[in-house]
Amino acid sequence: MAFSPTNFFELTMFNSQILELFVFQYLFILLCLPRLGFCAETDTITRNLVLKDPDTISSRGNVFKLGFFSPDNTTKNRYVGVFYNVSESTVIWVANRDKPIPGSSGSITISRDGNIVLMNGESEIIWSSNVTTSSVDASAHLLSTGNLVLRDDSSGRTLWESFGHPSNTFLPTLRLIDNINTGNKVVLSSWKTPMDPEVGNFSTGLQALNIPQTFTWNGNRPYWRSGPWNGRILIGGQEMYSVYTSGITMVNYPPGTFSFGVPEGKSLMRVTLNSTGSLVETMWNDHTKNWDTTWSGPQHECDVYGTCGPFGSCNALSSPICSCLRGFEPKNSEEWGRGNWSGGCVWRKPLLCDRNINTSSGGKEDGFLRLSYMKVPDFAEQGPPRMIEECRSLCLLNCSCIAYAHDTTIGCMFWSQQLIDIQQFSNVGVDLYIRLASSELDGQKDKKLIIIIPVVAGLVAILICIFIYLLLIARRKGAKEKLDTKLYEAGQTYPSDSAGIVIKDDMDKVNLEEFPLFTFETLANSTDKFHDDNMLGKGGFGPVYKGKLADGKEIAVKRHSAASGQGMEEFMNEVDVISKLQHRNLVKLLGCCVEKEEKILVYEYMPNKSLDLFLFDPSHPSQKILDWKKRFNIIEGIGRGLLYLHRDSILKIIHRDLKPSNVLLDEDYNPKISDFGMARIFGGNKDQANTGRVVGTYGYMAPEYAMEGRFSEKSDVYSFGVLMLEIVSEKKNTNFHNHELSLSLLGCVSQFVFFPPFSCVSNIPQDLINDNLYQAWKLWNEDNGLAFIDQTIYKAEFQREMMRCIHIALLCVQEFPNNRPIISTVLAMLSREIVDLPSPEQPIFAEKWNRSHVTSSQMGVSINNVTLTMLGGR
Repeated sequence: MAFSPTNFFELTMFNSQILELFVFQYLFILLCLPRLGFCAETDTITRNLVLKDPDTISSRGNVFKLGFFSPDNTTKNRYVGVFYNVSESTVIWVANRDKPIPGSSGSITISRDGNIVLMNGESEIIWSSNVTTSSVDASAHLLSTGNLVLRDDSSGRTLWESFGHPSNTFLPTLRLIDNINTGNKVVLSSWKTPMDPEVGNFSTGLQALNIPQTFTWNGNRPYWRSGPWNGRILIGGQEMYSVYTSGITMVNYPPGTFSFGVPEGKSLMRVTLNSTGSLVETMWNDHTKNWDTTWSGPQHECDVYGTCGPFGSCNALSSPICSCLRGFEPKNSEEWGRGNWSGGCVWRKPLLCDRNINTSSGGKEDGFLRLSYMKVPDFAEQGPPRMIEECRSLCLLNCSCIAYAHDTTIGCMFWSQQLIDIQQFSNVGVDLYIRLASSELDGQKDKKLIIIIPVVAGLVAILICIFIYLLLIARRKGAKEKLDTKLYEAGQTYPSDSAGIVIKDDMDKVNLEEFPLFTFETLANSTDKFHDDNMLGKGGFGPVYKGKLADGKEIAVKRHSAASGQGMEEFMNEVDVISKLQHRNLVKLLGCCVEKEEKILVYEYMPNKSLDLFLFDPSHPSQKILDWKKRFNIIEGIGRGLLYLHRDSILKIIHRDLKPSNVLLDEDYNPKISDFGMARIFGGNKDQANTGRVVGTYGYMAPEYAMEGRFSEKSDVYSFGVLMLEIVSEKKNTNFHNHELSLSLLGCVSQFVFFPPFSCVSNIPQDLINDNLYQAWKLWNEDNGLAFIDQTIYKAEFQREMMRCIHIALLCVQEFPNNRPIISTVLAMLSREIVDLPSPEQPIFAEKWNRSHVTSSQMGVSINNVTLTMLGGR
């Protein structure tokens, strides 16, 4: 191109525009980027980085943020704090509690002396970590636990941490500390009001003198007390005996420095000391996007420290709530009568030791009155870990000992001062032994005799009447048996025309109201005397037979087996539950029979047998029958059946044993949930319960049920998730090889109760962890979910639907119940009413957890795992 002045001018103008654009972009990045983007990419503040209002930094995992905030319903004052990313109004720590910054001119950085500092717009230091350090290479890091730490970059040493100076919130890994040597304590302190984070009146911490326990103080006065720590629970909290508390720890290390804490878990959990002195434990519900309250204390007036004064006992279920201990009377009767119990009570009669009388001169020795289910008083002194009889002897020999108690872990506990903050629990607690004068105990014996003698006489009279009544019944029954021409016992031949429904005398033992009752004769004839050729299969209750009544109607007859481990309780439970239910996805109970030792249930006949036969029997042509459409219909049908049980029926019912063998298929392969012998009915607004007898089938039990006995709708959702994975993969979840567990595996599995097993999985032999949970989770994380799907049903057109089912199933089998969706949400996910699905968390893989968490007496496991499912329908 030839040179010309015009071309030169145009080129110069073009270069000038490029230069202006470059300068503009540079200034934009220089001035605006610090206010727009770095908060999402760093968890660290350095000397070269200034965090200005409203900038934030996020912890790894994006659970917590550090930044500026104003309390709810306020906009004037600004504070620096750490808060949850899911709920920015949920503040867990505040730096400048007593000195807010007016307006939005604040900034945070690392000072020249290596401290974290908060400055206002005039560069005045409002707050500082205030540690003495010679390090100039320091940086602040927001950890994934919510702890803000100041570190020496050259040595990696922690110089300061927010968990050492907490505000009003207790989090996993934060430790309440009491150093009995130096007096140093780490405590929570309440906000002044819900809108003002200034230090309030209440504080919560650990008191390690004598036997460690936790306190809430109102100023310097105790307000609430947890009771002593016995190595497992705090025995002064009634809810501690039933609520799952594994993971709480108290450590004496270094010696004299006691710390109380909870290890880090997967759930978002916190305990907040509010401005009124209440401790409130909450967990984040990702479905409702709210914090669910799981515990609070104090819960009632009896939980408030010393409500009934010295030697007074508080019972929240009584009216009035305060009473003097036995052998005591109000110190001021007038005040006590007006409801002012703070003065407490005094002994009615002086003790032998107080009167300086010895037994050799004729005085009777003091004794002890046992009070059951008690919260033990404050100021307990720990004795040697001896038997309870030795505790009594030691206390009796010491005149200053006025009461004792015993805990298997703590050992002997003695009291020599006044007894205060005693509470009567309903059915848990410790036996407390109060020292009383012998005359008080004699009076108690006389009162007992006055009550016992009439009661015994009445019982004797009742027993005589019962004996006469039974004698008459036996005579009438004997006469009737002589007149009967047919005996209704197994193994005999019965007439084929006996299809009527007859109520036998033995039915009087069972309250079946108007429920249809079959005679044993009728059912024996319908099944050809329970011939093996008519057996459809075996379950936890016993064998199931195909039967045909005289009118040609086909039925399924489930006969109780004496070796099943189930009895009248499970039988009546199933009758009581299923007789009240009507739904197309629940099997219909037609009637029952109770004669002599026989307990039999009669169901509608399901010609296509149970689901496990189609999924796990290699000889069955399931691949040609159960295509993906049928399987998806089965998944939805089971879900609709559970929805009816949980939400739509008159009764709220938890099945507790959902598995393929308990899902029957009708002629159109529609699923029907069966076997309600282990189901539980909830009344009112109750939504979870505990049981001392764990029933069900390993591999399908939710972790909290198998290890704690705690069940709810979410435990059925867990079983449903396992079942979904089996339907998609056509592989049984409990397919373990017979390998002897290594010590490392046993040690790992035994901690499933306490910690998520991330570090354990790599130590478990791969052929041992061969269940669907492990395979599904592993392949899902590797983005290879297609490899998990049964290839005989795979079609590209259903790929997204199959992958979605795996995703939903993994949401259902998450370890913590609060993380699992309810069944109505699961159905909405399946039908795509809910399109976007959250990411699932890692489930517990192995089902061979440490059985020490559930004693043998608690086991009520379905025997299905050790029986064979035989061919046939029911």
